[in-house]
Amino acid sequence: MPDSQPILRTAPFAELTPFEVYALCRLRVDVFVVEQECPYPELDGRDTEPATRHLWFEEDGEVLATIRVLDDGASRAIGRVATAASARGRGLAARLIEAGIELCAGAPITLGAQAHLQGWYERFGFRLSGPGYVEDGIPHVPMRREPA
Repeated sequence: MPDSQPILRTAPFAELTPFEVYALCRLRVDVFVVEQECPYPELDGRDTEPATRHLWFEEDGEVLATIRVLDDGASRAIGRVATAASARGRGLAARLIEAGIELCAGAPITLGAQAHLQGWYERFGFRLSGPGYVEDGIPHVPMRREPA
């Protein structure tokens, strides 16, 4: 285990360096395509929106975990939650979700959770908000968190 502590970083796409963009995308591919055997990483164009915020932990120059927060007008959406296999069990994803919730400044938050993680997201105040669906061959459930 490295001697340093992970550093929480946040930035809009326009402020990311090419190396950061590559590292964030590489982690998504490693988690979603390689580990979960999704057919392809979804590119929806929302990463580059000016209001989108990317949050990640890095340690010794390596991205360990990441999420993004989207501005959907009256609500926000958290997604693209990914943690490197080597960094799991350290609570990094939970800390990112908490930081993402703080960024949402009292707005309702939606997310599409992998179904087996529904209980994990409930820890943060998210509740089931509709019927389940399959995305990239993986069962998901829509969830929503109302402002406190």
